Parts: sequence; structure tokens; C-alpha cells
Amino acid sequence: MSAATATEAAAAAAAEGQGIWRIDADRLWDRLMALARIGATPGGGVNRQALSAEEIASWHAMIDWALSVGLEPSTDAAGNLFIALPGADRDAPPVLAGSHLDSQPGGGRFDGVYGVVAALEVLTTLAARGVRPPVDIVCVAWMNEEGSRFAPGMMGSEAFAGVRSLQAVREVCDADGIRVADALDALHAAFPSLRRRPLGFPVAAYVEAHIEQGPLLEAQERVIGVVTGIQGKKTFDVVIDGERGHAGTLAMADRRDALAAFARIATALHAEIGGHDDAVKFTIGRLQVEPNAPSVVPERVTLRIDLRHPDNAVLDHLGTRLVELCGTLAAPCQASVTPLVDAPSNGFDAALQRAIAEAAERIGQPHMPILSAAGHDARHLAPLCPSAMIFIPCRDGVSHAEHEWAEPAHVVAGANVLLRVLLPYTRAGLGDSP
Repeated sequence: MSAATATEAAAAAAAEGQGIWRIDADRLWDRLMALARIGATPGGGVNRQALSAEEIASWHAMIDWALSVGLEPSTDAAGNLFIALPGADRDAPPVLAGSHLDSQPGGGRFDGVYGVVAALEVLTTLAARGVRPPVDIVCVAWMNEEGSRFAPGMMGSEAFAGVRSLQAVREVCDADGIRVADALDALHAAFPSLRRRPLGFPVAAYVEAHIEQGPLLEAQERVIGVVTGIQGKKTFDVVIDGERGHAGTLAMADRRDALAAFARIATALHAEIGGHDDAVKFTIGRLQVEPNAPSVVPERVTLRIDLRHPDNAVLDHLGTRLVELCGTLAAPCQASVTPLVDAPSNGFDAALQRAIAEAAERIGQPHMPILSAAGHDARHLAPLCPSAMIFIPCRDGVSHAEHEWAEPAHVVAGANVLLRVLLPYTRAGLGDSP
């Protein structure tokens, strides 16, 4: 037995001896693996795109599990799924916990879905003990966090928070020309009896459990990350327009080659923007060349840029400089830059951060403060209500990949921390011994 495993086993034994409320570890893991089979890929990962048949199947599983213990499922016009443990005051602002069910095309078994299943497990544990909280405690699965099918991501939480209008969300199309509007209508048609909530309502607090998607917790041998905030992010669509020509007859000096312009722009952006400092993250993650034929000079290149930095002033400066470089280096072609996402860095609620740290200590799990380098739906809840995130390690920091992995003991530890953070909102179990 490794030292880390021995520590986790000792912590579990201590918690058991103190009569601390705990989730059902086997049920949590079994449900995670059941959802991993929906959209499973040959390499052991998941392809469960937003508003797809696979995501609809995952909704069926979640709703069946919820109904089996008397929880109440519902949805809204943006395709967010809510599962409530009913409280005494049904009109009071509820407490929300969750994440997302959609994945990257070759994604892993834990990204997003862990936070949803952990929240459902907490509600299931409370329901099994007959807890009736003062207000609803609600598990939420936000629509299209990833943005891999419909761009940009976080559509469900943005629509809920009023960051993006529902109409703007519904007009977006995927690569096959399918509109979000049509996909949402198909989702709702699959659940005709599901109660509809208003889009956007007051929330008392929000807590999101998630894998770290980075290497820091593992490197520091910490099981729980107390997330202090999320670094800022900007995304841009860039279109470079040149002129189509014959690859064999058009002189080099006369060409308006969009791909050559892209090469100049990409090289300069990586050097100046990507090399600005150690904190910047710069990625060209999508590239399309037209007509993409071997004997034709490219007339158009479309790319998507992802730019992140924890300092909002630096992020704004780099975003401005990025637009300038695209414009000047495109010549003799022309470049147009369209901002898609402008999400400044945000911090999380200090009291909830303390509650997460205290919960980790109470169940004997080592913890540390950590800044989220990835974006999450919690970003859009933070301006609305006290919000926080709980991180657990993922092996080698790998995520958005089929071999993404989280240790079962860490999965359980994060869910137990979530349970303890939510317990004060139930006014139950505060003495630990039921």
C-alpha cells in the first residue's frame, strides 16, 4: 500500500469512527462508470456532445436515479437539467451544485460529469436519511459547457446568468448546420413530462466539484483543491481572406495566399503573445483551409484562438495586440477578427473556500488553495451568488483526453467534501453523528 493510499484509508477509518456523514462510494463510482458507457470511445474515453442522443441518454439515467429516491427533476428553456431535493420553502432561492454532462469529442470519463454525479450522490444521501432542508438543494447539469459541438461553450450557464440571450444561443449552428434551437427542441421533446423552470432564478449558493485538469494537486500530494478563482479567457474567430489561384501558373509575387498569411500570423502570435510571460496560455485550436485542394492557392483560412491569463489587465493588453497583429501581418490578404468570449478572471467566495478547507480537514484529506487554469460554469454563477469549486487530482494532469483518470478514493473524497459543505444549508448532520 502506498503512503498516499494508507493516508486515505486512515482518513476514511477516522471518519467512520467519528460517525461523520458520508456518501455511498460504490454507488457514486458505479454511476460514473454507467455514464461513461454512454458515448464510450474505443480508447476508453467518451464522446457525448451537447444536445446529442448520447446526452439525452445520460439525462434518462440521471432522471431515473433521481426519481428512485423521490428527487424532483426539471429543466429550462436553455436545456439545463435540475434535480431538486425539496425544501420546506419551495419559493426561496435554492442552493445549487453540479457541473456538465457533455464532453469533448475524445474526452474523458470524469470531466464535468464528476461534479454532476457527485451532487446527485449528495442529494441521494440526504434523501436516504430523510433530510428536508429549509430550501431546495439542487443538482444541476449545465448545457454545452464544452463548446465542442456548438461554440462558444458554457451556453447553459451563460443563458441562466443573463450573460448571453436565449435567442443568441438558439441561433448558433454546429458543423453540420444543425441549430441549437432544433437540438433544444429535440431534447425537450424527449422529456415531454419534465417540469419547466423559468430561465434564470435567484440562487442562494453554488458549489461545483471537478477534476483539476492540471498537475498541481498530484505534484503536491494534495487530494482536495480549494479553488480561489478562475483565470481570464478570451476567444477569437479569425478569418483570413486571400485569392484562389492555380498552384502551377500563378507567380509567387502575385499571390494572395491565405495560408501563407496564416503562417506569418501564427508565428508572430506564438512568439509575442504566447511568449509574453510564464502565466499566459495561447492556443490555436481549430484551423480550416479553403478550398483545401493540393493544386489550388488557398483563398481562405479560418482559425479559432484561445487566450488565457490570470491578470485581467495583461489579458486585455494581449487581446488588443492580437487583433493588431492579425490585421497588419495578413497583407496582402485581409484578416477579420471576431471576439467570441470575453471572460475576466474572477474570485470565489471566501466563506465557501474556508468551508471546503474545513471539510477536507474534518475528513482527514490534505488540501491546498489553487487557481483554476480552465474555465468552468462556476465563473458565471459567481456574480449571482456565493460560489466555490472543489478540485480533485487527475493522473498526470491529463484531461480532454481518452486516458483522463481520477483515482476512486479521490472521487469519493471530493464528494464527501461537497456533502459537508452543503450540510449547513440543510440544518442536518451538523453534529456529525446522525
